[in-house]
Amino acid sequence: MPQLIGAIDQGTTSTRFVIFDEQGNLVTHHQMELEQHSPQPGWMEHDPYDTLDSVRTCMLHAVHKLEGLGYSREDITCIGLTNQRETIVTWDKLTGQPLYPAILWSDARTLETVQQLTEKAGGNTHLLEPICGLPLTTYFTAVKLRWLLDNNLTGGAENGIMVTDVTNASRTMLMDIHTLQWSAEALSFFELDLVQLPKIVSSSQVYGHVHEGPLAGVPISGCLGDQQAALVGQKCFSAGDAKNTYGTGCFMLFNTGDEPVVSKNGLLSTVAYQFGSDNKAAYALEGSVAVAGSSINWLRDNLRVIQNTHQLNELAAQVDDSAGTYFVTAFAGLFAPYWNDTARGTICGLTQFTRLEHICRATLESVCFQSKAILDAMNKDSGKPLRSLKVDGGMSNSDLCMQIQANLLGINVERPMMRESTALGAAIAAGLAVGVWKTMDDLTSVNQQGNTVFESAISIEKRTTMYEGWMKAVESSFGWA
Repeated sequence: MPQLIGAIDQGTTSTRFVIFDEQGNLVTHHQMELEQHSPQPGWMEHDPYDTLDSVRTCMLHAVHKLEGLGYSREDITCIGLTNQRETIVTWDKLTGQPLYPAILWSDARTLETVQQLTEKAGGNTHLLEPICGLPLTTYFTAVKLRWLLDNNLTGGAENGIMVTDVTNASRTMLMDIHTLQWSAEALSFFELDLVQLPKIVSSSQVYGHVHEGPLAGVPISGCLGDQQAALVGQKCFSAGDAKNTYGTGCFMLFNTGDEPVVSKNGLLSTVAYQFGSDNKAAYALEGSVAVAGSSINWLRDNLRVIQNTHQLNELAAQVDDSAGTYFVTAFAGLFAPYWNDTARGTICGLTQFTRLEHICRATLESVCFQSKAILDAMNKDSGKPLRSLKVDGGMSNSDLCMQIQANLLGINVERPMMRESTALGAAIAAGLAVGVWKTMDDLTSVNQQGNTVFESAISIEKRTTMYEGWMKAVESSFGWA
């Protein structure tokens, strides 16, 4: 009997249900777009009902496709889940009804809340970093929860059971990353002592079973935040392994082993994964870029100068460089390593020579420049310069973008043939919990279809000149909010 593993991959712009076999091969999947709402500048929301319906729809259609390939739904042994991490949904514990739209990870409405909390911390935005590994910023969940309590919520019923895994809990600012438990000090700081939070569990164990639908009764046995799931899917299990995911945002994670490392260069300390409650957690340093693939959506939907990603790549490939044009995609501030909430989107270096082709290339370069800034910070923190970078996510499909990235980093960029790394990571966590794979060594044969390697093709001098221009552009984006 085949042992298939399902993975729910719920992201910012889409939801998908992906089905893998024991070798990590993608058997089939179904994906649908998820509408984002921006009721005010800087606000980003999802309708929780839309999110839930999209998961149900993707599961149903993927199972139908699976049966069309000659498999049975009974061949799916377990399901893993990977999700947006800092996005928050609150609901009535008795009825299960959401109390407010989901506030997305990229939402910037909490700028005033952050300022108030910073004053409370005596101006020290790093006050809780020794506990939770995170600075005070609009990015993380506790700040959004504080905003909700101040603006919308009045409390709820007493009943209900909730769980969250250690990777998602590590993005709230409320978990002690050393003990993997909620921190009394952090809860007190945010005045969240009376809020019922979910129980913290490992990333790989049976949490429950699907209640209804075509997969009713199948165990849900894996849960990872999306970027940690991609780290697992890329099999970055050794200290020093790193991956970069180019999705709506862009996120680079560097495995630091079984001890958290506090960054001195603007990075985050986070839990990478914990496979079973009896095993030690692995940790990572992370650098986050708020706007990556969403910058292409902005050109398409807001400016309406392109029709799709393929057209952007075609236009960008028609010029050898951006002709001195830089696009800082700080639509709601800049994340690592800058951590500047006042930055806003800026296009610099325009001349009469500038064409749409140059702006399209500058859009790709923007993501790659920000990734270089993060990698430079990681090299400083680790003391061991990275020699290659594993990549995945939608923008990694662009050969041009990955070549630009290799050029700017000066190291090899490795892209797997099967690039559903995030969903695969959730599937690996789920499969380990129910015995599809007995040990980590059994994962050696998973996803062995090969890589495409991009090598740097520009001089050190050219790389340095381009990056110096980028840093000037970044400085010009500060102070607008």
